Amino acid sequence: MIKFNFHTHCCYCDGIGEPKDFIIEAINQKFTAFGFSSHAPLPFENSFSIKEEKIPNYVNEIALLRKQYEEVLPIFCGLECDFIPTISKSFQYFKQKYNLDYMIGGVHLVSYNEQLWFIDGKDPQTYDDGITTIFGRDSKKAVKQYFYQLCEMIETEQFDILAHFDKIKMHNKNRYFTEDEKWYINCIEETMRLIKEKTLIVEINTRGIYKKRSDTFYPSPWIIKKLKEQSIPMIISTDAHHKDEISLCFNEAINCINDVSSEL
Repeated sequence: MIKFNFHTHCCYCDGIGEPKDFIIEAINQKFTAFGFSSHAPLPFENSFSIKEEKIPNYVNEIALLRKQYEEVLPIFCGLECDFIPTISKSFQYFKQKYNLDYMIGGVHLVSYNEQLWFIDGKDPQTYDDGITTIFGRDSKKAVKQYFYQLCEMIETEQFDILAHFDKIKMHNKNRYFTEDEKWYINCIEETMRLIKEKTLIVEINTRGIYKKRSDTFYPSPWIIKKLKEQSIPMIISTDAHHKDEISLCFNEAINCINDVSSEL
């Protein structure tokens, strides 16, 4: 079986473990390719992104691993870039300056009225507080703002893989909206239209399942079906933050794709 993972966070950002630890594990699991994607720097203090002054060390260390293991495992170096309008740097700035192999684009912080709503993390209270304090309890407005920002990223930035594009559902748990509501489906379909136009790859992210933060992949199976219908390319990613996570729920994702394909 072809097995690879290009969404990986090691000790240079919020992951645990040296890059070599991940590579040795990937080789032990007979991976066919492996990529690192530390969170790109942001111009404010946070606990998850790499410091820009550390990027040269990050790139150089992975280059050394690539050379060391070139006969066993192809290794690639990229970044997962957060898009925050007027705040984050251009994705191409990082790719060109550090000669990166690929870029992943995603939204973890939603910008509205000069405030940032953090939709990720372990604590759902942060999600709830953002809807209350930033969006005045208007959850529909909050979710639409997420998709508006996601679409703006797709239209204005250059990158290769779209990360967990319905991650807005993670802390929702069907409390604020359900995925069968027409306005939500419209948001998904508009995002997909732009994805196809920009010829992006969509990741099927398994992290929500194995961390027990979601009942389904990002994106949900019904979205995966729509992606298949439109021949939009997909890649399975575990969004690993530890070497033991590099293939978690990989087979389940393959089964999901096969189940969806059989319905078409």
